[in-house]
Amino acid sequence: MPQPSTSLPVAGGKSHAREILRLAVPAFGALVAEPLFLLADSAIVGHLGVAQLAGVGLASAVLHTAVGLMVFLAYSTTPAVARAIGDGQLGKALAAGRDGVWLALLLGLVLAVAGFAAAEPLIGLMGAEGEVRAFAVDYLRWSMPGLVAMLLIFAGTGVLRGLQDTRTPLVVATAGFGLNVVLNFWLVYGLGWSVTGSAVGTSVAQWAMAAVYLVMVRRNAAAHGVSLLPSWRGIRSMTRVGSWLMLRTLSLRAAILVTVLVVTAQGAVNLAAHQLAMTIFSFLAFALDALAIAAQALIGKELGASNAAKARALTGTMIRWGTGFGVITGVLLAVAAPWVGALFTPDPQVQAVLAVALWVLAAGQPVAGYVFVLDGVLIGAGDARYLALAGLVNLAVYLPLLAAVAWSGAAGAAGLGWLWAAFAVGYMAARALTLGIRARSDKWMVLGSA
Repeated sequence: MPQPSTSLPVAGGKSHAREILRLAVPAFGALVAEPLFLLADSAIVGHLGVAQLAGVGLASAVLHTAVGLMVFLAYSTTPAVARAIGDGQLGKALAAGRDGVWLALLLGLVLAVAGFAAAEPLIGLMGAEGEVRAFAVDYLRWSMPGLVAMLLIFAGTGVLRGLQDTRTPLVVATAGFGLNVVLNFWLVYGLGWSVTGSAVGTSVAQWAMAAVYLVMVRRNAAAHGVSLLPSWRGIRSMTRVGSWLMLRTLSLRAAILVTVLVVTAQGAVNLAAHQLAMTIFSFLAFALDALAIAAQALIGKELGASNAAKARALTGTMIRWGTGFGVITGVLLAVAAPWVGALFTPDPQVQAVLAVALWVLAAGQPVAGYVFVLDGVLIGAGDARYLALAGLVNLAVYLPLLAAVAWSGAAGAAGLGWLWAAFAVGYMAARALTLGIRARSDKWMVLGSA
């Protein structure tokens, strides 16, 4: 792991751009690894049949609810490490990272055991039946070993981001994606393991990635005289911050899960198309989130150094970039929408319904770019409590919109189109409003400097 620099670059627009790009460009590659895992899984499983694809979509919604709730392991570790770096305390930074890794391991083991045992009832709660339900249970159960690894990856990545290093996660993610594709093809088609092979292959690739982070954290802790044993005080402190971030993430995942419940009632074709649309949304979200990761690292570092003016200037630059990037991705997605479905499934009905959802998703991309950047800024500032409470407000706005879609009884392309209008336009607009109001004040900078 390279030594982080604690020196501050010369202020100015070009300097800001260089700082942001230095972190955001590698972060882009690392961030898209997870949605690329899903895209690869969807493409491979999609050619097995609609029931298999719908089953993986349902299981993925449950699995990524659990994983998403634990993302605080990265989001709380990054600013904690970054603020210590900004204050010139490398040992404290590495200790915070070590505690994050231990917390990830403990939570991962508990969740994996519980998830394996409860796979059947969890999928049953989602309303699936027959083949779709059977495939979903298989995929969820055999994804549980990889859940532990994913949490360790979150914590390890958070350490490196806080140290202003996003290049190493890029290398690890690239290698992991390549291994995942090879293993999935071999297990699904070579050995005929169907959706189980996809889950196993992804789990093995995730553990290979986690092993790299564990080795790096151990070596660097030892090199700087930081004990490998956990500090329970540090773990409790991280848990307190993480609890607010978990509530914030819970509101996001609740919105996604309730959306899945509504689309499940629209039938297997809409569910399969929704799975593909949500996978593409995740891909674009992680791509836009590269700026948010840069925001977490840079804002945390500058506020740790008590440099609020520079934090404000960096925020303005990243907001402009995020919105502009959202416009670009939206245009590209709108153009590609009619042909994207053929990459994942031969079913013409799924392709047609998917195109409508993607056109709606494209329209919401500029707002998404704005939202993801401000999310990263406030996370980097440690403004977790506001993010959690704002998340509950956003969910309260979204649920009536989603209920209207369900009560309308719309099906087919119209049903999925209205559902995505509620999510990608209505829900994201609510998030933009609550985040924008906070960003215009100075309270988040005071919290981050504390």
